[in-house]
Amino acid sequence: MRLRMTFLVATLSLVAACGGTGPDTTAVAAEDGPAQPVALWGAEGGFVTATMNALRPPRVVVYSDGLVIVDATKKLDLTKAQVDETVASMEKYLTGQPPTATPKPDAPMVTDIPTTILGVRAKDGKMLEVRVPALDQVADYYPKELSDAKKLMDGLASRATTEGADYTATRVRMVAEGAASAEGTPQAWPAGVPEPSGTVEPIWQQDLDEAASGALIKAVPAGQEYGKALFKTSSGAVFVLSWRYLLPDE
Repeated sequence: MRLRMTFLVATLSLVAACGGTGPDTTAVAAEDGPAQPVALWGAEGGFVTATMNALRPPRVVVYSDGLVIVDATKKLDLTKAQVDETVASMEKYLTGQPPTATPKPDAPMVTDIPTTILGVRAKDGKMLEVRVPALDQVADYYPKELSDAKKLMDGLASRATTEGADYTATRVRMVAEGAASAEGTPQAWPAGVPEPSGTVEPIWQQDLDEAASGALIKAVPAGQEYGKALFKTSSGAVFVLSWRYLLPDE
């Protein structure tokens, strides 16, 4: 088992503020309690389906014990020194940034694009997050530090793809989306997997543990971005089933 580490970084403002002094990042061993996310890169919003929005994991999460998970599909292990360096760099890049960044007034208008989320855990234990609308499209109109933070996280994603291993878990998030007019022959609802209940507008989701998650994975093997297939409930309703592995802190 990895040594659980709680990383203490310099206090970060949760609102726009002037930049502080150089980072004072330390790590204190904490054997009790699970590892926590200490740095992240994710996205929210944009023109995506309800299913994709429900299943979309952070692009990269760095945990205090050195585990890095990318897209809930790949994993990489960092040393303590590498985690310290990553946290210190993210702190430097995000210190003084507002909760939601605003591009320069002459930036071009961009719509239907996901907002980038960059985060680092502060000394008070709270995750400082900075949201950056359309960062990839108008990067030159934002402070360079925001692009640098994203590049740092992107580098970890690339390493996990080339050097890492597949990420799996015993828990999954399942999403059922109504598909009454979908083409194809639906399969019988997988035994041991709960059927949608209540209102489905337009999706129904549930987190599954152990036996139920195993039954779902067996019925809908992973192989594309996320597992998905057409199924019919005992009442005759047809759904597309999709899922992804849950992260340790979910």
